[in-house]
Amino acid sequence: MTIDTKNMISSILDSVSRIDYIKPEDLPNIDLYMDQVTTFMESQLASSKRYPEDKILTKTMINNYAKNNLLPSPEKKRYSKEHLLMLIFIYYFKNILSISDIQTLLGPITEKYFKSTGEKDLTYIYNEVFSMEHSRIEYLKKDLLKSYHTAQNTFEDADEEDKEFLRNFSFICLLSFDVYLKKMLIEHLIDDMRPEKPAGKRHKEKPPKAPKEK
Repeated sequence: MTIDTKNMISSILDSVSRIDYIKPEDLPNIDLYMDQVTTFMESQLASSKRYPEDKILTKTMINNYAKNNLLPSPEKKRYSKEHLLMLIFIYYFKNILSISDIQTLLGPITEKYFKSTGEKDLTYIYNEVFSMEHSRIEYLKKDLLKSYHTAQNTFEDADEEDKEFLRNFSFICLLSFDVYLKKMLIEHLIDDMRPEKPAGKRHKEKPPKAPKEK
């Protein structure tokens, strides 16, 4: 195990500790035009980018989300606080779910809570979901360390020059398997949300065309 690898794990855990979400009170109190939306999202979620040149959201992405019924159309080319909340959900979901799955998941939320005049509006949904964040981060840190130490105990009989690579490979496999299982569970839950379909026709239906992200 090299010093660089140890520093990498330490850096990852430190980054996990600093993970935060966009709080509703941080959202603008006025409707925004497209350029203002992309600028706001870029500034708020910049820390989640893998590379500095990556884009959080582009105009093309937002337009395609509206075309694919993931996001309600803006009013007079302006996006409300509710639009921003929906875009935050989409931003996180799009990394692991298909467009069709996101439609199924967010459709009922949009229909009942978008522009709701009652107390239980989209902000209520957002607050309730993201209030779980801090407890999950502590659990995640412990789980990451456990997986890391498990991986470090593999390949005891490997050639010395190969051990570091093989143990990192083990660590990646453990993390990937965890993601795979959770993704599979999420997909089953979303499938159960869909209306009943006649037997034999389920697999014949073509999913919506995925938006091009630029």
